[in-house]
Amino acid sequence: MKLAPTSIRARLLLSLLVALALAICLVGVISYRNVLEETEALFDYQLRQMALSLRDQGEIAGGDAAALQDEDLDFVIQIWHVDGRSVYASRKHRALPSRTVLGFADIAVDGQAWRSFGVAARDRVIQVAQPVRIRQRLAANAALRSVLPLVAVTPLLAAALWWLIAHSLQPLSRLAKDVRGQAAERLAPVNANGLPDEVEPLVVALNGLLERLGQAFDSQRAFVADAAHELRSPLTALKLQAQLVRRAPDEAARHAALDALVAGVDRATRLVEQLLTLARQEQPAEQQTVVLAPLARQVLADLGPQAQARGSTLQLDADEQAAVRGDAASLAVLLRNLVDNALRYAPAGGEVRVELKREGRGVLLRVDDSGPGIPEAERERVFERFVRGSSASAESGSGLGLAIVRSIAGRHGARLQLAQAPLGGLRVELTFAQA
Repeated sequence: MKLAPTSIRARLLLSLLVALALAICLVGVISYRNVLEETEALFDYQLRQMALSLRDQGEIAGGDAAALQDEDLDFVIQIWHVDGRSVYASRKHRALPSRTVLGFADIAVDGQAWRSFGVAARDRVIQVAQPVRIRQRLAANAALRSVLPLVAVTPLLAAALWWLIAHSLQPLSRLAKDVRGQAAERLAPVNANGLPDEVEPLVVALNGLLERLGQAFDSQRAFVADAAHELRSPLTALKLQAQLVRRAPDEAARHAALDALVAGVDRATRLVEQLLTLARQEQPAEQQTVVLAPLARQVLADLGPQAQARGSTLQLDADEQAAVRGDAASLAVLLRNLVDNALRYAPAGGEVRVELKREGRGVLLRVDDSGPGIPEAERERVFERFVRGSSASAESGSGLGLAIVRSIAGRHGARLQLAQAPLGGLRVELTFAQA
């Protein structure tokens, strides 16, 4: 079960709202504390100013008894003569002492806290006191009023964040729409204009992928077209050979026609097998360290009967430490195609040499044969599908062997070269990076 949102918009909005809430809480707490401190300082200033303003007040006798007993008044003012005689009192209060402390003081009387300021002036002492609970209530109200605007503006900020995130992510929506609109048969690059810098590498990579896919589709379409064309001829030949078997006038002619039909089936089977092999080799495979010497021995052992039937000889000169990174099955197909081609194009009783050795930081695979070789002018074209050299007109090849070799070599990062072999035929060299 996924608890975290998978949408970029939801993640951004949630993250920014959490950050906004934390910032507002922090600013609110700091503002609240600052307003409390400033309000306390203001109340102290009022106490001091009130006390100082009463230094010249004359003696007050009597007064309204009801007013003096009103305990809801914020301030209590008391003035004494230096001999202790009360000069003035805004009201009598049982919780206040009859003497004062000069300057600011926190007084606790009968469980009630007071904040007072006392000052001595000529022959009198003045004290102004205020209940702490009243100060705190007034300060808290002022602090809350300073924080309320932050709370009120939070929904507006959240709505603004949602709109900004939605507006900023519109290029991604357009990109998704462009990708959804791509047709499988025609992959066009995605328009990168107006996209954010952070998205541009993704678009570049996506366009590269679309280009590679387009090339792969084009290659597959060409491959299917070529395969259909190449299969048409052997299938037509098989049909004609079957008709010859039906029309054979005698047993000898029928056997000859059946032999030709079997040979045609063999050629068609080999063509289909090579087509399937080529299609498989164009798919990615897992890479591992492959020691080539045992692989080469197995391939030559498998092709031994074919060489023996033609009276040809197979030679292997292999470095046991030569190893490359790649797919063992694909490398076996590569080597089998090279040796099979060499056996097919070498004359009966010919010779095929396979050499494996380390050169510097690479591994060299070399296959030489004693066949007719390939003219230098044709060596580039023979790697194309269904293209055969001019010297192979009489051979039953399909023109796919070297195309398979080139495909596998390309997947393994190997350098492929054709040259004249010392035996007189073709030399095929592949250079791999050593594992």
